[in-house]
Amino acid sequence: MQEGQASRTADRVAERRAAHQVRDRPLVLDDPIALRIIRPEVAHELRTNPPKHETTKLGPYLRAFFVMRSRFAEDALASAVADGVRQYVVLGAGFDTFAYRNPFPELRVFEVDHPATQAIKRQRLAHSQIEIPSSLTFVPIDFTTTKLDDALRGAGFDETEPAFFSWLGVVPYLERPAIDATFQYIASLPEKTAVAFDYSVPPQSLSWTQRLVFNAMANRVAAIGEPWKTFFDPATLLADLRRLGFTSAEDFGADALNARYFADRTDKLRIGGMGHMAMASV
Repeated sequence: MQEGQASRTADRVAERRAAHQVRDRPLVLDDPIALRIIRPEVAHELRTNPPKHETTKLGPYLRAFFVMRSRFAEDALASAVADGVRQYVVLGAGFDTFAYRNPFPELRVFEVDHPATQAIKRQRLAHSQIEIPSSLTFVPIDFTTTKLDDALRGAGFDETEPAFFSWLGVVPYLERPAIDATFQYIASLPEKTAVAFDYSVPPQSLSWTQRLVFNAMANRVAAIGEPWKTFFDPATLLADLRRLGFTSAEDFGADALNARYFADRTDKLRIGGMGHMAMASV
């Protein structure tokens, strides 16, 4: 991230989610706010000439992964709410829109992100006249100076009650100690607390063609100053999550996710094999 600017990867993710709303049917993620939260010029381009926005052959795979992981998290959140959870923490919220279409009246949402990204998001919300609901609390945090638990407590998060966390598009960009510290904090919270997150497997575990795609994507994010730093072997990750305090952990690879979210499509929208989803519960 550049000082005073929103995360460029957060912008790109939001634009892919918006593109899904106009390019793909059936929708994996139905998000009527997606086009209103992105840069106006990009929204106009998507509305008037959607194919022009697709500048790379990786586009459909990225779009599929970004909408899938949001849908995965929101499906898991719905199950948590049905089980009595009333707090939702969106770590690295970026331009996520769940809080503005939240269907659960008793659910309190905490959006945690870098102050610069959060400030630009709030500008866009105001520009698009998207109402900020009373159930939402913004939690600006610079992780170089503030701990997550301190920031959440200061924002009114109740550590005596369970919570559901989503952590999307963040883990690969962090060093391992920061990842473990966050997991340890989540695992310290009451029973029924859970976290859904995505991660990437080590490049050496990929096929030759998958490594070509991986290298292309890794070079792109590194070029904008947001390089990938951490990868996980699925079996090792699940063992580590239990070691850090979770009572259960589950991994979801491409085959399972494609079967769940992209089966029987005629447009070939689907995810590749690099990204995984995981769920860990207290």
